[in-house]
Amino acid sequence: MKKTISFAILHFSVAFSITYLLTGSIVIGGAVALIEPAVNTVVFYFHDKVWSKIEAAKAAQILTNTNSVTI
Repeated sequence: MKKTISFAILHFSVAFSITYLLTGSIVIGGAVALIEPAVNTVVFYFHDKVWSKIEAAKAAQILTNTNSVTI
């Protein structure tokens, strides 16, 4: 859990710093630092679901090929 928290702090810091450097606005930097990780989390959830389906399809194909008997 400590590693996750430290990564979250790092992520917020990077998002804030880059946005602040690009815009010069603390408000926009803060907003992006909060919004971007939240959006990233949602996107990762769906990415993970799609990836799981791809892996399941590959596993099913391997099982199908393994169970096939050639005569």
